[in-house]
Amino acid sequence: MNRFISSTMACILGFGLSLSAQTATPPDNTRINQRDQSQKEPTADQQNPSRSDSDITRDIRRSITRDKALSTYAKNIKIITQNGTVTLRGPVRSEEEKKTIEAKATEVAGASHVKSEIDIAAKQSKTK
Repeated sequence: MNRFISSTMACILGFGLSLSAQTATPPDNTRINQRDQSQKEPTADQQNPSRSDSDITRDIRRSITRDKALSTYAKNIKIITQNGTVTLRGPVRSEEEKKTIEAKATEVAGASHVKSEIDIAAKQSKTK
């Protein structure tokens, strides 16, 4: 009998959690996606295949991913290097994360070779 009650409670709990997940408002990236479709803005598929540009991107990415203080958002920032110029794009959780990533890119590529288009994303509130 205890197994039946435990199984029933687990099913009810799982059903309740799935309902609450379905009612959450999905993020709206329309504005960002429209910006990224502009021919003037570099995208990741336009990464220069030269060895030096690939090395710059790799070194910045390694520096970011090794930093345990950065959020998953920050670790997924787009890094596009073209002819030695680095473009950083995407959302981070705070101004501190933005500055940290910009500093890491500047350390690798040099201050005059980093263009930051990093946005600070508002935290999603959980609706119940």
